[in-house]
Amino acid sequence: MPSPTTAARRNSRPAGVPSPVAMFFQGFLKHPVMVGSIIPSSDKLIRKMLGPVDWSACKLFVEYGPGVGTFCRPILERMAPDATLIAIDTNADFIRYLDHTITDSRFVAVEGSAADVEQIVRDHGHDHADYVLSGLPFSTLPAGVGPAIGAATHRVIRPGGAFLVYQFSPKVKDFLTPHFERIDHDMEWWNVPPAQLYWAWKD
Repeated sequence: MPSPTTAARRNSRPAGVPSPVAMFFQGFLKHPVMVGSIIPSSDKLIRKMLGPVDWSACKLFVEYGPGVGTFCRPILERMAPDATLIAIDTNADFIRYLDHTITDSRFVAVEGSAADVEQIVRDHGHDHADYVLSGLPFSTLPAGVGPAIGAATHRVIRPGGAFLVYQFSPKVKDFLTPHFERIDHDMEWWNVPPAQLYWAWKD
């Protein structure tokens, strides 16, 4: 596991780089349809969302819409030393921010679409992902994008892996059920706004 020194270095930011909350707010104002929330997720949501992950069997974790890295840091803290986290975002500002603030060698920030996850995973030397996490607002994505992401995610996840999704609308389940037969659900009320949590397993 990373040392405290490494963790501290990941949480620092260069002079002139906005705070996470300020950066997240800017991203929401510029791309409200893609960001979906005005503030980052709560610690309680993060712990509950990541709770079912088998970290001993995780070599590649992928996140869609990492924003300012609210989930990236807790994921890196839990991951094995030889595992990789690929964070995919269409917002170039967020990608630059993550590159400036997360120096962990296991972390890769990619500017691109989640619908292209299979190619992105291959480009970084992997055949599949063990887990994929998404906070993308599926119900407000452009027509066709949500179904494309759902299908590509199912294909890229290994058997036994899972698609972890947190949303503010239960409509996201419509994008999961065509591809995943076993879907667990919970709520996290200690979040603004309260969030729907889904774990879609590839059996």
